[in-house]
Amino acid sequence: LMQLVESGGGSVQAGGSLRLSCAASEYSYCMAWFRQGPGKQREAVASINIGRGGSTYYDDAVKGRFTISQDNAERRMYLQMNGLKPDDTAMYYCAARRRICSGLHDADSYPYWGQGTQVTVSS
Repeated sequence: LMQLVESGGGSVQAGGSLRLSCAASEYSYCMAWFRQGPGKQREAVASINIGRGGSTYYDDAVKGRFTISQDNAERRMYLQMNGLKPDDTAMYYCAARRRICSGLHDADSYPYWGQGTQVTVSS
């Protein structure tokens, strides 16, 4: 049974930073961060193929501000978020699948999900 647990969310001022973490109970080939803000559909933020030299992918809205990374030995994934904006306010979810990623991919391609961690950015 795959379990994913997110942590690191919180409330920050615009321009601030947060680092999200996702711990996985089992190995996966690709992990991703999704978010869903108020009145918006769930959208992919970033994805990463697990292992050394894994490819990463980013949504245009976060390129240059967010960095996805992973620690394979610990089965843990991170999302470093810098230069946060009010539009980044959302519930952030960790997702995983046992297939390699070639992009962000749709939410329904990820069978394993965490329960989410809230990120609130104030202006």
